Amino acid sequence: MRLLITGASGLLGSKLAELAVSLGYEVYSCYLTHKPKHGIAVKADVQDKTSLAKAFEEAKPEAVVHTAALTDVDKCELDKSLAYSVNVLGTRNVAELSREYGSFLVYISTDYVFKGDRGMYSESDSPEPINYYGLTKLEGEKAVSHILNEYCIARSSVIYGSEPASGKANFALWILERLRRGEQVSVVVDQWNSPTLNSNLAEMIIEAVDRRLTGIYHMAGASRVSRYEFAKALAETFKLDGRLIKQTTMNSLKWTAKRPKDSSLNVSKALKTLRRKPLELTEALDRLKVELTFSHNTQPM
Repeated sequence: MRLLITGASGLLGSKLAELAVSLGYEVYSCYLTHKPKHGIAVKADVQDKTSLAKAFEEAKPEAVVHTAALTDVDKCELDKSLAYSVNVLGTRNVAELSREYGSFLVYISTDYVFKGDRGMYSESDSPEPINYYGLTKLEGEKAVSHILNEYCIARSSVIYGSEPASGKANFALWILERLRRGEQVSVVVDQWNSPTLNSNLAEMIIEAVDRRLTGIYHMAGASRVSRYEFAKALAETFKLDGRLIKQTTMNSLKWTAKRPKDSSLNVSKALKTLRRKPLELTEALDRLKVELTFSHNTQPM
């Protein structure tokens, strides 16, 4: 199968490209600044439909996974024009070209489309974002559903993995690095999510592509935990000093954008439908430990 991945050098896109290549897909990896490690690298800007059209013409994809997005929540709040251009207009461009080429589209969305006042949101719950990032991702969902008859919207939450992507460490790697250096780290106790291992998410997305699953799916970790609980679980799994993790609250942090208090996702539909199931946190962290060991052992000396 010919698969086009946008944002293929990102945290999810890179893992998705790696997995798809290993499964024998003909993978075209779209990127803007950081050349991807896996697949056939194709430079394209989702904001520029002409450059994106060239990528589609080269790939002639049977399926597209749109992971490219501006995910910096505070930057989205500060630069709304850029956030709208990337997350809404960029998604519209991807959807329109997917329609033109007859490609099945999987659009990666977020738990931040929800208000966060109660958590464990299911696919049928009404989105109500409280920050501009969440709003743009919801507008992206609407664009996909308006332009295409068949598509899959995959919402996830706090994606983490064994390798930095595009020069940035994810939350899990940041915590592990600080703890290994013996440094204290403050983590909020009053924000709940469904942390998602990128390799687990990539497996679920590939299955959605293979089976052409349509509609909205919550593809996230199967455990609802606070950021603090997540950090403590990392310390325990990796035998690091959890006493270095100090409690703080969202109000004490100088965030520009509001964050949902509890945007955890109900993954019952994915558990019921998918063969590749959302992982519980303990199982996901055990896998992360193996993946970190493997990635360190395979790094060039």
